Amino acid sequence: MNSPKNYTEFSFDKFPSELLPKRKERSCKGDFGRVLCICGSSGMAGAAYLCAKACYRTGAGLVEIFTHESNRIILQTSLPEAIVSTYTDEPDTSALLCSLEKADAVVVGCGLGITPTSRKLLSTLLRAIDTEKTPLVLDADALNLISRNPSLSKYMKGAVITPHFAEASRLLRCDVESLMLSPEKAANELADRFGAIAVMKDHSTIVSDGGERAYRNKGGNSGMATGGSGDVLAGIIGGILAESARSSVPLSRLDAASLGVYIHSLAGDISAERLGEYSLMASDIIDALPLVLRGVNL
Repeated sequence: MNSPKNYTEFSFDKFPSELLPKRKERSCKGDFGRVLCICGSSGMAGAAYLCAKACYRTGAGLVEIFTHESNRIILQTSLPEAIVSTYTDEPDTSALLCSLEKADAVVVGCGLGITPTSRKLLSTLLRAIDTEKTPLVLDADALNLISRNPSLSKYMKGAVITPHFAEASRLLRCDVESLMLSPEKAANELADRFGAIAVMKDHSTIVSDGGERAYRNKGGNSGMATGGSGDVLAGIIGGILAESARSSVPLSRLDAASLGVYIHSLAGDISAERLGEYSLMASDIIDALPLVLRGVNL
């Protein structure tokens, strides 16, 4: 396994909005990318909502949520800007493949669940997607499903993976404590083993490509350790990847993931400054994204 020589801390001289792909004055929603969010099992509409709204707030032109039928009404009510496509406990995988054909980036796993249905959906997606053409973010239950079905791990190459320590320990077949001793090593091993961009979530998140480049984020706060915060991060990264895919000068997957982590932490810090770390919720991070992208309070 190669070990990065140095970890560069995030220290951008420009506002995050200046680092994102440039927006043309004369444009349409298609110019800013379409994200497919395969998120939310029965009773888990919130994860899909947070992920999809974060995609929009980061600048994606269009977001489609592919979710369980039981979530349709709440998502169409709470986020009418999104396209909502649904599946049942006996999913029509052809509908998923149709949605995939239209996507510029895909986020899968937020609230997806660990069921035969979610496994079928993930397996269908991984076998069909070309990650060189369509960027893929694997989060939460997508990673848990892969750890339970190791034959799927060969399809992780080229994806951005966003585990916390427990999810990383399942993927690497080791204990959490050993990973926490060296998050840098954990991120690098994940990236190296699976051929992915690894976002090892921690109080100082590490982003690694398994080679010579890796980044450490120094922002963020304990208030961000709250339900849904990871769904927001996955959505931010997905939004950036979709915009970048439509750009004449696309970001690398490593840079897109690192920028997503940076934006997420800035939004969390603005929220903590306003509300305090005890009261911070994932939706507050989304609400602060416009301030981050406008350069307010940075």
